[in-house]
Order: sequence, then C-alpha cells, then structure tokens
Amino acid sequence: MNDIDISRTCIKKDIRDVAKKLGLTEDNIELYGKYKAKIKFNDIMTGHKGKLILVTAINPTPYGEGKTTVSIGLVDAFSHLEKNVVGVLREPSLGPVFGLKGGATGGGYSQVVPMEDINLHFTGDLHAITSCNNLISAAIDNHIYQGNLLGIDETKICFKRCLDVNDRALRRINYEVKEGIIENTGFNITAASEVMSIFCLAKDYNELREKLGNIMIAETKEGKPLYARDLKLEGSLVTLLKDAFNPNLVQTLENNPVIIHGGPFANIAHGCNSIVATNLGLKLSDYVITEAGFGADLGAEKFMDVKCRIANINPDCIVLAVTTRALKHNGGAPKEKINEENIEFLQKGIPNLEVHIENLKKFTSHIVVALNKFATDTDEEINIIKDYCKSMNVEFAISEAYMKGGVGAVNLAKKVIKVCDKKKDFKLLYEVGEKLTDKIEKVCKEIYHAGKITYSPIAKEKLKMIKRLEENDLPICIAKTQYSISDDPNKLGFPKGYEVTVRDIELHTGAGFITVLLGSILTMPGLPKKPNYEIIDFNDNNEIVGLF
Repeated sequence: MNDIDISRTCIKKDIRDVAKKLGLTEDNIELYGKYKAKIKFNDIMTGHKGKLILVTAINPTPYGEGKTTVSIGLVDAFSHLEKNVVGVLREPSLGPVFGLKGGATGGGYSQVVPMEDINLHFTGDLHAITSCNNLISAAIDNHIYQGNLLGIDETKICFKRCLDVNDRALRRINYEVKEGIIENTGFNITAASEVMSIFCLAKDYNELREKLGNIMIAETKEGKPLYARDLKLEGSLVTLLKDAFNPNLVQTLENNPVIIHGGPFANIAHGCNSIVATNLGLKLSDYVITEAGFGADLGAEKFMDVKCRIANINPDCIVLAVTTRALKHNGGAPKEKINEENIEFLQKGIPNLEVHIENLKKFTSHIVVALNKFATDTDEEINIIKDYCKSMNVEFAISEAYMKGGVGAVNLAKKVIKVCDKKKDFKLLYEVGEKLTDKIEKVCKEIYHAGKITYSPIAKEKLKMIKRLEENDLPICIAKTQYSISDDPNKLGFPKGYEVTVRDIELHTGAGFITVLLGSILTMPGLPKKPNYEIIDFNDNNEIVGLF
C-alpha cells in the first residue's frame, strides 16, 4: 500500500478525544470538522515546561531521508513508553505538494492524519498569510496612487507579493502605478514570505501586531525607511491572521496528538514551525518532538541561531536522521544501484554524516543519530554506520517507524530520553552584535566549511544600506541550496575550502532577521519536468488519489 492508502486504514479518533490527551477541554479548541481543530492558545496559561527534541537530517536527496517520518514515529514510540508527548510540526506548502517533493505528513505507518486535508488547504492558514502579505503590497500601490504623501521611492520598494504555488513566471515582474512602471519586483512563494516568518516568530497577538507593523516596505527618495505601520495597516493585518494564529491539532495513525502550525521553507526562510505552537507543546506535555526543514546545515542551524535565540528556548536532544540510500547517493552511487548493498559508495558518502555531526556539536553534544531503516538495508551497511557513530562519540539507534509505526522507534525513543536527562550544554554560533560580514563568515566557514566569501555589487550595496539604517544587530538567515552543505547542489559529501558568493541581502525588520542569499537560490521555486500535479486526482468514490 502507498502512503495515502495506509492513512485511510487509520481508525481516527474524534479530535476532542485527542485533545483530552493534552488536558484540553472543548472550551480550549475550535472544531474544523471531526478530525481537525484549532487550539485557542491564549486561553491556556499553565507554567508546565517539557523537554524539547529537535529532529533534523543529513542533506536531502531524491530518495528522502524520512525526517518527518522519524518525528512522527518518535511521538508514537514515546506514547508506547507511556510518556506524555506531543509532536509539533510545520504545515505543508502547496508548492511542493504539486511539484517535486510531495506532502509533509510522514510516510508508511508513521503519518499524521487526515493527510489529504493537511497537505491541501488544511484550515486555511497559508491562504490567510498570503492574503495578509498581498494586502501590504496593495496598500503600497494605493498609497502611491492616492498622492504618495509618504514620498515612497518607487525604485526602492522592498516588499514582494506572494503565492503558495511554484510559478517561475512570477519571479520577476513589472507593473504600472500612477507615477510610472515599477520594475524588478516579483513574487515569493508564501513559505518564503516575511509574513510567514513573522507568523512563526511572534509569541502572542501583541507581538504579531508589532512585528507586522515593523515590516520595512520601502525607502523615501531621501533614504528614510518606511514601514507597514506608516500605512496604518497593523489592525487589518493582525485581523486577517486572527484565526490562523491559533495552532492546529491533528493526530498520528496511532491517535497521538500532533500540533501543526506555520510552514517556512528552510532553504529560503528559517524552516521551523511557529514559536506559539512550540511553546504550547512545552506547556501541555513532558516531551515535544519537533523538526526543522531540510538538512542540519539549513534547518537545524536556523532553529538554533534564529528560533531558539528569539524564543529563548533550546533543545534537550537533537536527532539526526540518516539513510543508507542517502549516504550512497552522497558517495556517487547511480540511481539503479541505490538499493543494492555497496560498501564502497556508502563509505565514500559517510563524510556527509560526519559534517552534520561535527556541525551539531558546535551547538550541543546531545545528539542521537537515527538510521531510518528500509527493507533493502543490509546488516553490514547498518554496522558501518553504527561503528562510525561510535567513533564520533554520538548515540546511534535504528528507526523502523516507516514499516512498523511507533513500536519500530521504541529503541530510538529510549536513547533520546537518556540523552534528554543529561545536563544541557547548549550554545549559539554567534552573537547578534557581531559585524554582519563576521556573522556571515562564521556560518559559511563553520557550518558550510567554505574557504572564501565573495559579495556581488548588489550585496555590497545592501551591506551599506543596513549599516546606514543601523539594523546590523539581528540574526542571519542564509538562503542556499538544500542539496549540499555548499551553495552548489552538485557538491555532495563533505566539500571544503570552496568559494561561496553572496548574491543579495534582504533586511526583514518585521521578522527580525537578515536574509543572505547565496549562489543561485530563488525565493519562488519552479515546477519540475514531471510535476506531481500530473498524478493527483479526485475519483468517483470521492477519494483524492496521487498524494504522497
């Protein structure tokens, strides 16, 4: 059976019964049908604080590393061990669902349900974020049309529209306003928008309002920065997000609670679910299983240096997901041999595991490597990875959650609990007060292992602008390819000493970070040659087919 068929075998519980596992009453939730609900987080004022477990992975490959599958499997495994647990995950974007990557609800017997709803419109959060974002753009244009009292310089508008679809035609657009043509603007995908990041980094409604108002939208001809609050937008913006800002409650195939909320990409945004959802999980349970997008060089670094810094939290344990197939891919194995035992390719690719372990140790020693096991894995391959982890002085465990559900991840859960009980040794990579170029250099050299950083003329101008506006003291969010620790997707394994190019820099005063774009990374993805939309359909039995 494929993932969607397996999900339909699940006997789902009424979401009110799932909510009871977290101590929530019907007064604490708003129902979206029988199996989805929003949690009214403002009503929950408990002081309980659970342990936080981050699941990340080595660099993604075409074969999938199973980060979300491991996360969900851990939720069910903790429940088997009679632990009070909740999963806290990101919402899928329609871009990957209809593009190449597919959905984000796990796989096999380690899934969240209802998977069709979650992977499509869910409770409408991403649509609300899209509308909120585009109201800002409409207000900018309207202000110019109605006389431009603020003196907006049309050539220095720095806020883009967004859409939750991969559409390369919208990357660059020109459009007409009263005083002429605005050039060189375009759309981001919703998951890369500043509003999405604000949605995920605000701690409450008051901070949400403040951050939305702090979005820098443009400059005047005199170089004065202008913000969304100058257009008197904050009230309307927070109103559009009023319902969406409440986290969503669903369940695993084994009827355990999962909170899903917010969905920034990790290659072009900060890659973590909302702070509200994470804090809510920490209040309601003893253990929170969360994840960060793509590989540890992107999602995990941003989880620590952006989310943990802003939310004043830190992980008790980091789980690093890995597969034999991914390591063989990093070792140069051709597609037709990826499921065959091949020790040579595995050993050539294992440095990609090494670099992620080495990088994570810069933040904490509380690391467990989770081998997401497939039926084609051999004992010799598994033992090589196990012995390698021992040589790196990190815990190792096998997860068979994909094939067996929660029971297949019990041994992994036991290792994670053991690590969680150790004394914390967490630290950040840099201080926000450091010079911006120094922060960029630290991430590029210590996490990406680059040898030299060069700046394009546009990036150099942006550095001057940020210095002029005195906005240096913010964390950085580096946008780059997810397929390599470098800015080149073809550099697999553990590349070192190469040159990276900072193409552009974007100041996000609302979200509270500076985005640094490396190489050819784009904030509006395109669709692949064989997109998923070719196989998704709705049949005569009122069933959606083709989702995965």
